[in-house]
Amino acid sequence: MGTTVNRATTIEAPRPVPPAKSGAGRAIRHGAPRKRKLEDLSDVRHFFHQNDEPIYFVSATPFNLLGLDEWVHRFRYINYIDCFDGLHPNVFVPEERPHDVFQSLEEIVNYLLEHPQVRDFVARRGPGGKAVFLFFDERTEELCRELGLELCFPSARLRTEIDDKINTTRIGNKARVRSVPNVLASGVDSYRKLRAVSGKLGDDLVVQTAFGDSGHTTFFIKSQKDWKRCQDEIVGQGEIKVMKRVDVFGTALEACITRSGTIVGPLMTELVGFPELTPYRGGWCGNEVVAEAFPRKIRRQAQQQTVRLGEALGELGYRGYFEVDWLIDRSNGALYLGEINPRVTGASSMTNLAAFAHADAPLFLFHLLEFSGVDYELDVDAINRRWSDPAYMDTWSQMVIKHTRDTTEVIEEAPRSGVWALDESGAAHFLLAQFHRRTVERDNEAFFLRIAGAGDYLYEGADLGILLCPGRLMDDQARLTPRAKEWVAAIRSQYVTRPTDVAAERRLADVGGFKML
Repeated sequence: MGTTVNRATTIEAPRPVPPAKSGAGRAIRHGAPRKRKLEDLSDVRHFFHQNDEPIYFVSATPFNLLGLDEWVHRFRYINYIDCFDGLHPNVFVPEERPHDVFQSLEEIVNYLLEHPQVRDFVARRGPGGKAVFLFFDERTEELCRELGLELCFPSARLRTEIDDKINTTRIGNKARVRSVPNVLASGVDSYRKLRAVSGKLGDDLVVQTAFGDSGHTTFFIKSQKDWKRCQDEIVGQGEIKVMKRVDVFGTALEACITRSGTIVGPLMTELVGFPELTPYRGGWCGNEVVAEAFPRKIRRQAQQQTVRLGEALGELGYRGYFEVDWLIDRSNGALYLGEINPRVTGASSMTNLAAFAHADAPLFLFHLLEFSGVDYELDVDAINRRWSDPAYMDTWSQMVIKHTRDTTEVIEEAPRSGVWALDESGAAHFLLAQFHRRTVERDNEAFFLRIAGAGDYLYEGADLGILLCPGRLMDDQARLTPRAKEWVAAIRSQYVTRPTDVAAERRLADVGGFKML
C-alpha cells in the first residue's frame, strides 16, 4: 500500500526532560510481579492492567493496534506520521530528520529505531521493554538488541518463510487445507510455457509471485496480450503459483497461536479493488465485521481450518498473531486458502475493537501474553465458541481511501482525525477529536484516521486515511453502498491540493506503493 514518502513540514521536537532527582520520575508500579498461573480472562486483563514493562508499537502509524493502550499499562506508539496532531497522549512522533525516500515499511521502522529522540524516549522510560511491529527485518532485530528491547514476534527469517505465497500453499497442503486448484512452477518465461505448466487448469488463469503487497503480485491471464502486459513482473521472480480462475470473494480472519491452542477471531468480508478507493486491481481496501455475512457452516469451517493452520505453523516454530485470507467460491461455497500473513494486518483494528474483544480481551492481548514469560492456561475452546457466536458481534466496517489518480500533488489542507458526521446533502462535518471509533453513536457518523496531512505528497496509491463506521459498506452483491460512496466523496472533498514541481515529480517517479497498514 502507498505511504507518504516525503514530509515538507516538521513536527515540533519534544521538550527536553531534565534528569530525575533521586526517588523521582520513576514509573508508577501497579503491584508486584504476578507469580501464580493465569487461569481465566479476568486474570489476563488484570495482569496487563498492572503491567510495569514498557511496550512499544513501532510503525508508520498507530492504526493497526489503535486502542490497545487502553488495555495495557505503559503501552506506547512510536510513529513516523502524526495522525492526531500531537493530541494523543500515548503517541510519540520524533522530529523529522533527513532521509532517503522510503521504499518499504521496514525502512520507516529502522529509521525510527535509529532516531536519537526515539532512543532518548526509550531510555527515559526505563531499562528493558518490549517492541512489536507490523513489518520488520534483520536490521530491526539488531536495533532492538542495541536498545535492550525484546522483539515480541518470531524471527524475521521465519516470518519471511511463511509470508512466501508458494510456501503458504505447501503449509496449507500439509495441514489438509485446500487451495484453489493450482500448480507450482519455476522457469516460466513465456506464455507458451505458462500454458504448458498449467495443464488442466483451463484457459483463464491467475498467476501469483511469492512476495509483494496487495494487488501487486496477482495477475489475471487468459491470452498472449494479458501475458505481455505483466510478464516483466513475473519472469525472474522464481517459483510461481498458477491457479485456475475461480469466481471467488475474499475474506479475512485473524488468529493467535498460544500455548493453550489457537484463538480465532471472526470471519470478515473484504473490500477489494474498488476503483473509488484504490488504483490496484485486486488491492485490499477495507473490511466488514458482520455477524450473518456468512453461513454458519462456512464460519465453522474457516475456524476449524484456521486452527489446523495454527498447528502447522506451530510445528515450524511460529507463535503469536497471524491472519488468513480465505477465498469462497461463489458457485458452490467451497472454501479455499488464499494467503497467510504472519503479523498484525490492516484488519487488526476491526478484530481488536469488536464487541467480543471488549467483552473478553483484544486478540492481540493473547499475543503479548504469549511473549510475557508468565505462566498461564486458558480454555481456548470456550473462547472460540463464544467468539463465533453472532450474539457477540457488532456490525462495523472500515475502508482505506487512497489517492487513485495518476498525478503527483502536494496537500495544502487535510481533514483532522476524529469523529465526522455526514449530512443529508452528502457533506462531511467534523464533530470532535477522538482516538478511535468508541464515541461514534449514530449511523451517519464515522471515525476518520488521517494518514496524509498538510505538506505531504500525494501520488498514485498513497493512503489518504481510514474510515471506520457502524453498519455495512457493501451490499449483498459485494458492491459499495451509496452511503459508502458518499463517505468517500465527502472525505476526498476535505483535501485541498496543488500540483508539485518537476523536481518533486522526478523524486517520486520510482516510488511504488508499499504496504504501510
